[in-house]
Amino acid sequence: MRPTLYEFAGGDPAFRALAAAHHERCLADPELNHPFSHPGQHPRHVERLAWYWAEVLGGPPRFSRECSDHSAMLRMHAGNGDMSDLGRRFVACFVQAADDAGLPADPEFRAALRSYMEWAVAEVLTYPGPAAEVPAGLAVPRWSWTGLQPL
Repeated sequence: MRPTLYEFAGGDPAFRALAAAHHERCLADPELNHPFSHPGQHPRHVERLAWYWAEVLGGPPRFSRECSDHSAMLRMHAGNGDMSDLGRRFVACFVQAADDAGLPADPEFRAALRSYMEWAVAEVLTYPGPAAEVPAGLAVPRWSWTGLQPL
């Protein structure tokens, strides 16, 4: 049986490294740094981001158990208007952070990571209006080697 993307990446340590590397890359980006450096950011942002990505990519449901659901994540990012350029920059930082974090360089794995993040950014961008427009109770999505999985 094929491992999940989470397992293939190296589990929790890999996702902690990915989230930390991504956060650093976003802080270094002249356009992305503002949302990543504001004082209201959750003090455990990087850890929670690692939990979220780990859960999406086949890991344990730690984000769902200890933080919230997918609706909360979408609401946090809603209401910012057109952010398409920021979305492209976010994906680029994610792809580069996978290198920084030492994730496997396997082309199929990297393609799955990129396709997930492109899908995730596109979904966030569908909520440019108020957070109240995000439906309640959305479960954290699951992404595999072949893309979005039914819940």
